[in-house]
Amino acid sequence: MAAHAALAEAGADYELALVERNERDESPPEYLKINPWGRVPTLEDDDLVVTESAAIVLHVGDRFPESGLVPPVGTPERTLVYRRLIFLTNTLQTALMRWFYPDRYTIDPAGEDALRARAAEDIRGIYDQLEGDLEGREWIVGDSRTGADLYLFMLTRWGRFQEPAAWDRPNLRAHFLRSLELPGVRRMVEEQELDLPEFSS
Repeated sequence: MAAHAALAEAGADYELALVERNERDESPPEYLKINPWGRVPTLEDDDLVVTESAAIVLHVGDRFPESGLVPPVGTPERTLVYRRLIFLTNTLQTALMRWFYPDRYTIDPAGEDALRARAAEDIRGIYDQLEGDLEGREWIVGDSRTGADLYLFMLTRWGRFQEPAAWDRPNLRAHFLRSLELPGVRRMVEEQELDLPEFSS
């Protein structure tokens, strides 16, 4: 979602390619030639192959500097975008993955419930922290949207199954709705045919 929205926000000319996994959640051989790890997304930019969503967002921002997805090199705002993106992908996203797929993080099925419960506790704390960080501000870095906001939008949607849901927090909810009004986010949502909460219609 974040990488796709970044391309759309930047006005890039892109083509989507669906990766269909088998019943064992394995990627097809032709995709593994591009990304041996088998995860999505992967961006092919001429001869350059970029994996990892946060890296793709940064790459798109650098390829299209006029998009404002990443601030200029050497500015404090640029460093803060790095900080936010790395926190979101390394801390919140990994906690969400443990909650959605506890079986991937243990070889003991009896431990999955406890692992998921701990992940849920971590997720709630992280969303509470982000709720506070957004107090009195529209975007997570500076006065305008950046690639970090696209990433937060994605992970807020991922948190729709948490109790309370990510968007039950007023500031995260407002950020989600604000991001949803961005043309690139709207295009991504439409192209992926994503389900959205009732309040976003």
